[in-house]
Amino acid sequence: MLSDELKKQIQLAYRASLDAKSHKPRAGQRQMIGAIARTLGSIKQGSEGERLDEKHVAVIEAGTGTGKTLSYCLATIPIAKARGLKLVISTATVALQEQILHKELPDLLEHTELNFKYTLAKGRGRYLCLNNLEGFLGTEEQAIDDMFAGLFEQHLQSDDVNTALYQEMDTALEKGDWDGDKDNWAGIVRDQDWRRLTTDHQQCTNRNCANYSACPFFKARAEIEVADVIVANHDLVLADLSLGGGAILSAPKETIYVFDEGHHLPDKAIGHFRHEVRLQQSIAWLRQLEKNLVNLKQELTDDVSLTGQLLLKIPQQIQSIVNFIQYAQQGLAPYIQGLGLDQENNLHRFEFGLIPDELRQLAYSLQTSYQKLFNNIESIQDECKKTKQNEGMGVTPETAEAWQPILGVILGRLEQCVGLWRLYSAVDDQNFPPNARWLILSGQGMEQDIELGGSPILAANTLRQQLWDKCFGAVVTSATLTALNQFHRFNMRSGVPRESEYLRVLSPFDFQTNGLLVVPDMEHEPNRVEQHTAEIIAYLNKLVNIEKGSLVLFSSRRQMEEVSLSLSDKLKEILLMQGEQSKRVILDSHKSRIDEGKGSLLFGLASFAEGVDLPGDYLTCVYIAKIPFAVPDDPVEATLAEWIQKRGGNPFMEITIPDASLRLVQATGRLLRNEKDSGEIHILDKRLKTKRYGSQLINSLPPYRYQ
Repeated sequence: MLSDELKKQIQLAYRASLDAKSHKPRAGQRQMIGAIARTLGSIKQGSEGERLDEKHVAVIEAGTGTGKTLSYCLATIPIAKARGLKLVISTATVALQEQILHKELPDLLEHTELNFKYTLAKGRGRYLCLNNLEGFLGTEEQAIDDMFAGLFEQHLQSDDVNTALYQEMDTALEKGDWDGDKDNWAGIVRDQDWRRLTTDHQQCTNRNCANYSACPFFKARAEIEVADVIVANHDLVLADLSLGGGAILSAPKETIYVFDEGHHLPDKAIGHFRHEVRLQQSIAWLRQLEKNLVNLKQELTDDVSLTGQLLLKIPQQIQSIVNFIQYAQQGLAPYIQGLGLDQENNLHRFEFGLIPDELRQLAYSLQTSYQKLFNNIESIQDECKKTKQNEGMGVTPETAEAWQPILGVILGRLEQCVGLWRLYSAVDDQNFPPNARWLILSGQGMEQDIELGGSPILAANTLRQQLWDKCFGAVVTSATLTALNQFHRFNMRSGVPRESEYLRVLSPFDFQTNGLLVVPDMEHEPNRVEQHTAEIIAYLNKLVNIEKGSLVLFSSRRQMEEVSLSLSDKLKEILLMQGEQSKRVILDSHKSRIDEGKGSLLFGLASFAEGVDLPGDYLTCVYIAKIPFAVPDDPVEATLAEWIQKRGGNPFMEITIPDASLRLVQATGRLLRNEKDSGEIHILDKRLKTKRYGSQLINSLPPYRYQ
């Protein structure tokens, strides 16, 4: 149990934080702090500090306005420090990350007696690699030699190298005006310019690099070592876990995680285990690889070295892989022809993820062959790494330093191929959900290629093994963790332990008084697209107030664009539509108009239905074109639906409706952002009134005044 001293520390910090802002205590905050403290404080530790309990995860849905960030910071920071653990706070969006870094944590240090160090953790891709910068400034021709064009997909022609930018960056580094972090660079950097300057875990030579002591990434890593609180994002946490945990962040067993915006975690996790490979493209890449490795052999000082012996095996290994890929192409050609795939209908999903036996057997051979090639090249890279300490292995230090990042790129590509073919060669365990597998016919004529894809349909088992079972403790929180007022959807997708602490903290907002929900009597359902679009146009032209701030959310870009073309001239004058400029520019323009006392009308898709914060007069009316059902063309979701149906379930009620409920809560949540906000929500979909599931969706929304 939590010690009296820790309880007092948390209580005093809470009071001090409220007093500093002249805020009153909130029941929801107290509930949340109590649930987290109860969960983490009750975990028993062994003699080595390891976790002994299984009830170590708190899952908390905290409605808008709860103040959840302050709640979990107050509860977790003292407990993590007292137990000698790291605290990793992970978010899904940059906006929340910046709020935590620049507001919440500094405020706690300033206004309470809590004492802690915090830092921001980012992946290598956000930091400059000094070796790459020197390569472009020093031996530019060598750095972008055409012999590597087929291996580096980010390759650019030599006349497109932004040498002036790189020189400017080098000068800023020398003067100490810049720390090598992309986000701290004052100017604009094109993606293609930045990609050339970064590295990844495969290419990085770590302590063997001549620039290790000055490396921006490892300087930032040093801050992580001494920090008590590490702010990260879901992708970085998942990347660390996929490397075994502790490679980038602290080891899971020594860490308490807080996943804010936690409803994104399962989908982010699936993305990390999704693989796609094009067959003809793979052959071309392998041929290019073979040619390039000949160049490495020519640079060896001793052909009988281990590196030389390993290089001798590679042509045969590559030829073996190419043969297997060609067999796969030949076997799939009549299969694809029988499916009748063309440019319009170019995707085929294998039912229940089951593929032909011949393809599965070939996949096993390809996985094995790719793995041998991977191991071979990894061994060569290891020899390059050893050169700095032990010369005479057939590789000079200069050659080793030049080739290590190149070998890293190669290994990264091979890793993806091994992952895909492993997934295709596996026989799915009937006790678990199957993997989704599909093929896409791309291009035409001589450019035609077959792309094979595969992915888990649920990340639950992977998250359970790599995260929940390994971590010391965790808190998952979001304003939208439940669907249809239950945690079932999140549990199924995330794999959180059944013994977890669950809590729903209701928003303090007065939805009845401040929010009006309108479901008008539309004549046509959204599946009558043309007629429904015409009704939306007429409705908006009649009701949108040209002097106020309004947002219209669409599920279809095509419908959004068609509606925009038929708006009245007055509405066209104040229209800002997603896609015409960046999201940030559009929102800034919208706010500027409202600040000037003018009206503004926003048109947006799914990304405007979440994470858009327009309090007060910035938004007084939200229009939702239709219930945001998912588009049923994703092979992963389709396989999940198929699996549920096979088990006797109803995919529409178990997946489609809960998913739509979650999206609808998020979309309507754009309206009331603080306790003083008020306005209207109009959902232009008659199915909320006519279908059985309509009342379920309405009942899952906050208790708006309903009309």
